[in-house]
This record gives sequence, C-alpha cells and structure tokens, in this order.
Amino acid sequence: MGKSVLIVKGSPRINGNSAALARQIYAGAKGAGAEVETVNIAEMDVRPCDACDVCAENYGGCIVEDDMQALYPKLIEADVIVLAFPIYWFTINAQMKLFIDRWYALISPEGYLLRDKQLALAFVYGDTDLYTSGGINAIHTFESLSRYIGIEIAGMVYGTADKEGDVEKRPELMSAAFNLGEKIAG
Repeated sequence: MGKSVLIVKGSPRINGNSAALARQIYAGAKGAGAEVETVNIAEMDVRPCDACDVCAENYGGCIVEDDMQALYPKLIEADVIVLAFPIYWFTINAQMKLFIDRWYALISPEGYLLRDKQLALAFVYGDTDLYTSGGINAIHTFESLSRYIGIEIAGMVYGTADKEGDVEKRPELMSAAFNLGEKIAG
C-alpha cells in the first residue's frame, strides 16, 4: 500500500493557481500509488486558536468546535501533508495561517503528533520575485515550524502566478508540481 497523502488547499479561489498546483501534486501522487485526499479549508469553518491552553494542559485536543475537529484525525493519519496556498501581503494567506495555528493542539507528552511526517508546499505569489513577494517569509516560517515540531520538508514548488489560470501557462511549475506528487508518494 502507498503512502497516505493529505492535500490541504487554502485559497478562497477554488480554481485558483495554488489549487491548480494541488491538482498536479494529486495526479502525481495518485499515479505513483499513494492514497490521496484533498480538503479545502477556505470552504470550511476553521476558527482561530483562542489560546485557552486546554490542549497543552490535558493533551486532549482542541476544544474549539469547528471543522478542525474532522481535520485533526486526517492530519495524524497522513504520512505526508501538502499545503497549497497563495501568498497574500508578504506571507501565508490568512486561511492557511489559521489552520496552521490550530496545529498547536497536536502536542502530546511524547512531542508533536506530526513529528516524523513529511510536509510539502505549493504556493504562488503575484510578484515576480520570491523575496519582494514575501514568498521567502513563507519558506522561513515552514523551515522554522518543521524544525520545531520534527516534520521533514519533502519538497516545495512555487512561483509567480497572479491572475486565475496564470500557473497553467507555466509548464515548468505544473511539471514540478506533478513531480513533487510522485516524489512524496514513494
């Protein structure tokens, strides 16, 4: 049986550029034998962490009753977590940041429940430069996050794509996303 891959899309543009990269990753992973599931958190009720610390005190998960309750088991069961999102205003968009903040509840006495998993990233930005777009800020965030919780970054695909459909005019990005899907399936 292949790896279990959870693709989490974070763009409010349902057919936007990061969603197109996510579809390519899905195709590559599925074609290479992985079990793949996709969710779109932009269509879900994911509320912010309210800093109650019940999760850290009791290791009982998050008490905020929203759609994260259904996502926690999916995150824990996945071998690979793929995050696909746009860069808005110099870093990760708000929908994805809310989702990631809620990972705080995934701590246990043995450490973070996502440790030893793999993480892959697919993101786009409107600027033509990784640095002036803020894309580098997203990379630094995930590098720090991965070190802290013990999750391996298996790969990234990113580039310029502003208007809906722009990424599909970038065959090198589409191919890189498909190849990333194949890589994480193995």
